[in-house]
Amino acid sequence: MKNSSVISAIIGGTFFAVPYLALSVGVLPSLAIGACAFGAGELILRDKETTTLKDKNRSLYDTLMDAKKQNNQIEKMVSQIEDEKMRKDIKEITDSANKIISTVENNPKKAKNMNNFFNYYLPVTLNILKRYDEIENQRLATEEGKEFMTQTQDMIEKINGAFKTQLSNLYSSDMIDTDAEMKVFESMLKADGYDETSDFKKINRREKQSE
Repeated sequence: MKNSSVISAIIGGTFFAVPYLALSVGVLPSLAIGACAFGAGELILRDKETTTLKDKNRSLYDTLMDAKKQNNQIEKMVSQIEDEKMRKDIKEITDSANKIISTVENNPKKAKNMNNFFNYYLPVTLNILKRYDEIENQRLATEEGKEFMTQTQDMIEKINGAFKTQLSNLYSSDMIDTDAEMKVFESMLKADGYDETSDFKKINRREKQSE
């Protein structure tokens, strides 16, 4: 039984018991009062129940679940890769991906323009690492093998930078809005004579000049 139904049942039971037991109202009228109270409770509380992302946007929910699985697989590659620099890049990639997934999960509106990240960047990164690990295990000494290893390491470094930029872009509008808000606030403080920071800086500057 949902929480709202439980609470509504308690309300209905209370509204039945008080008239029937305390006020000696008949059974049928008391039942009617209790039923009305139960119905009212259901209507009021139903809208207040928190809906999950799975309920509100099943497509995005499934996308995020797939992204978490892929990122977990990428994270497992850290222990399988021998190159230390590459392990570091992979760890940073998974950290960025986790933050991106968490950000979109908590604020689905930020999923806009993220299709490439979830549908291409993340799965292709996993495929590249799987192929690299496979080739690395073969210990290929050919020029072609060495070139592949070097190119893949460079690509993972680029992916690391791209993921960090993608994460930063998710918050770019928030930072711009907050920066604008702070500038307006600072102007108001100055206008109202509360900008003590400016006066403090002036005093410090004078003290340094007099030394």
